[in-house]
Amino acid sequence: MSGGTGGRRVLTVAGAVAAPLALWVVTGPVTGLDPSAEMGGEVQRVGAGPVIAGSLIAGLAAWGLLALLERVTGRPGRVWTVIALVALVLSMTGPLGDAADGASMAVLAAMHLVVAAILIPGLGRSARPSRAAAPARRVPDRDPNH
Repeated sequence: MSGGTGGRRVLTVAGAVAAPLALWVVTGPVTGLDPSAEMGGEVQRVGAGPVIAGSLIAGLAAWGLLALLERVTGRPGRVWTVIALVALVLSMTGPLGDAADGASMAVLAAMHLVVAAILIPGLGRSARPSRAAAPARRVPDRDPNH
């Protein structure tokens, strides 16, 4: 990978997967706290698999949306950031509403926030405006008499 925009985006998504996994390791296996949530009427432990899958899906979906916005809008970074912030607020309903206890709520909310703290600036700053969507520059008419 050459390290251009694609390389930065890959690293951003990788970081957004690694950071909540590290938080899960510290709060789960290291300290003995098992973050858990109520799913389908029963309390289930949140393991490494859902942490990896959830953050990877969020990162790839965010990247895909940004790529689409770069094709259709002149200000993809701004539009994407607003959408990402709304998605963060909506995603917080999970840990705030379904966590099994206060400690799980704190850990799961922190995981959502750390993913957002990596993806939003990392992908948002990499946005490139669309040439097709950017307004065309108007060239002033030349008066041949002057």
